Amino acid sequence: MFTGERFFTDCRIVIITGHYGSGKTEFAVSLALELAAGKKRDTALVDLDIVNPYFRSREQRELLEKAGVSVYGSVFSHEVTAEMPALGASIRAPLENPGCRVIIDAGGNDSGALILNQFMKYFTPGDTATLAVVNANRPETSSVEGALGHIHSIEAATGLTVTGIINNCHLLRETTAETVIKGHKLCQSVCAATGKPLLCDCYPDGLVRPESLAGLSGALMPLGLHMRPTWLDK
Repeated sequence: MFTGERFFTDCRIVIITGHYGSGKTEFAVSLALELAAGKKRDTALVDLDIVNPYFRSREQRELLEKAGVSVYGSVFSHEVTAEMPALGASIRAPLENPGCRVIIDAGGNDSGALILNQFMKYFTPGDTATLAVVNANRPETSSVEGALGHIHSIEAATGLTVTGIINNCHLLRETTAETVIKGHKLCQSVCAATGKPLLCDCYPDGLVRPESLAGLSGALMPLGLHMRPTWLDK
């Protein structure tokens, strides 16, 4: 069974990166909700995805705050449709609070990840993990070479080192166990090429049964479909 605490064994801040459409934001929101449910420490989600933000974790502010997750990001505390790339000054509050676990939803590519650079003083070694969400069904990361290129571009743009890989191969509501297994195989190859660990395999809760993924090594993480607008299903 997956436990979000494994990401915080040696760190307090977790930076989530991933290409557009990887499911990075869905992973960040689901992880925040699980960690908050443990109620061991304060939990905050910082949304730094302000470059081409098709899906924004801050859109789920009400859901997250009801679950006990503090949400930081845009200067507009309750914006939904505004695309003003302006960050609120309060973002630094959870980063400076040693008692708060912080999940950062970073930009989708190296350009988006550049925003992390202004907060580098908070990302101390041993206290920060940088994770790369890989979706084998996205053209940019459908091969080992593509996934490696994306990871290296994030590392080059930020100076951070990706410390773990997340398999989130999905086809939205068409996701099957075979979809997840496909992504697992790709991520295994990426891990073999980089020496980075595969931390978990994600699956859409309610669409794929965890029993059908029993043959995969490592942790399984159920994801909600919090970021999928209902109009996409019509």
